[in-house]
Amino acid sequence: MSALRAVIAIPARDEEARIGRCLRAIAAQREVLPDAYSVVLVLDGCADATRERALQAAGDLRLHVVESPPLGVGAARRLGMEIACERLLAAGAPDGLVVTTDADSEVQPGWLAALLEAAADGAQAIGGDVEVEGLDIGVARRRAARLAARMRSLPGAAHPHFSGASIAVTADAYRRVGGLEPRAALEDEAFARALASARIPIARIAGARVRTSARPAGRAFRGLARDLALDSWLERNAYGRCHLDLAELAARKTATVSVVVPAREVATTIGPTVDVLRRFLDAGAVDELLVVAAASDDGTAAAARAAGATVVQEDDLMPAFGPCRGKGDAMWRALAATTGEIVAYVDADSEDFGERMLTGLLAPLFARPGLALVKGAFQRPFATGGDVLPGEGGRVTELMARPLLNLHRPALAGFAQPLAGEVAARRDLLERLAFPVGYGVEIAMLLDAERLVGLDALAQADLGSRQNRHQPLDALSAMSYAVLVAASKRLLGSEAVDALAPGPYVLPGAGDPDVRQVPVEERPPHVGASRPHVAGTAPA
Repeated sequence: MSALRAVIAIPARDEEARIGRCLRAIAAQREVLPDAYSVVLVLDGCADATRERALQAAGDLRLHVVESPPLGVGAARRLGMEIACERLLAAGAPDGLVVTTDADSEVQPGWLAALLEAAADGAQAIGGDVEVEGLDIGVARRRAARLAARMRSLPGAAHPHFSGASIAVTADAYRRVGGLEPRAALEDEAFARALASARIPIARIAGARVRTSARPAGRAFRGLARDLALDSWLERNAYGRCHLDLAELAARKTATVSVVVPAREVATTIGPTVDVLRRFLDAGAVDELLVVAAASDDGTAAAARAAGATVVQEDDLMPAFGPCRGKGDAMWRALAATTGEIVAYVDADSEDFGERMLTGLLAPLFARPGLALVKGAFQRPFATGGDVLPGEGGRVTELMARPLLNLHRPALAGFAQPLAGEVAARRDLLERLAFPVGYGVEIAMLLDAERLVGLDALAQADLGSRQNRHQPLDALSAMSYAVLVAASKRLLGSEAVDALAPGPYVLPGAGDPDVRQVPVEERPPHVGASRPHVAGTAPA
């Protein structure tokens, strides 16, 4: 009868720097005889010296190397686990363990013995305790808080982990659930769901310990590396409340600043907003204040002018482009009408606009030359009648923008308010961006900025709470359409969206449908386009 009790599958893609440590740790397992286990190393399209380093490090370890074209981590892990399962079943060991770890992980000396002991006690699926090494203090704190929340849903477990760094399942159980699904990412989570569906409980034991690298740039679209990258970004680039007064802010100023306020039908709030912004001008923290007024019927332009702002009508800026098509168009035109090295945009409909709304945006840009854009983050209460519901505002954000980013651009999921109108950026970035003419401008700016300068050049700042006017659902529905079109152009490609010919937006009602023309066209970058245009002239 074969002595084989476990086969360990390891997927590896260009891991020459780490595979030696991984295999030496497996070879050094205690309380397990060398002939009781073996290793299947799947070289997932490796183009480096992973194979050579593995063979050098293996020593007496029973190592089987499988070379494959690039499969992706899920498919490579499945290939290794399938081979492991076949070997155990061929050896007459259906209760033997199909085990997997990662090539950048280091199992501890008692790891395999602990897994085998749990299996001997009846466990059919076992998760190992995973420690991520080398984390910064702040990132480690965020990760610990997340794991503690997961632990609360796992009463009696020693730890919350069931990840690719340490999974063990009996060969019989592996076959019963149909094996590991070869997903591009999060294949371990899918495997846990398959086990749950088959009513195979996961034993999360303390003794099977693994250390894995804190690698923030993972090859998979999701997973531990992405989580660590998000935590690292939040630690470095998510700023808390700014407590600088205006004199202190002005003393730290490192660039000229223009502030732009797009304003439409906001006569009741534009005056107090301009009053606050005038203080920045008087203190020398800002060099230019421009209110871009639409053809409002409520006296918005007059109220802004009376409060001391320079006011221009949006249609008077770059008139060769025709009538202004919306908020994004006004922002784009204002960029050509201002001179600041930093341009800050703030909304005009805040009922509680304060100095914090601008100091928080500017202070990080003054302090860090490498930052290109800072977006506002704030609480959005929902006022209805006499009640205020905390966190219930920002309905387009919560129902459209946030799900889109989490699905397609999880690296940007840390932005609390991706559609915030409060944003400041360096001119040399803004002039390279295309501007959707309507409400898609904020999501487009965020997606394009990340593509052009990278996530580390983007930040957010806590601006406190922002109470703005609420719009009816039919208006929010049309806004969501504009956001969806702008985001889809960047996520799916302009050609794919243009082929759909986004047209009128239909809102069925009790009678005839309400057909709205939602502006979704875009203005080109001021510079860097294939054929730059001159401000004030129409495109050919």
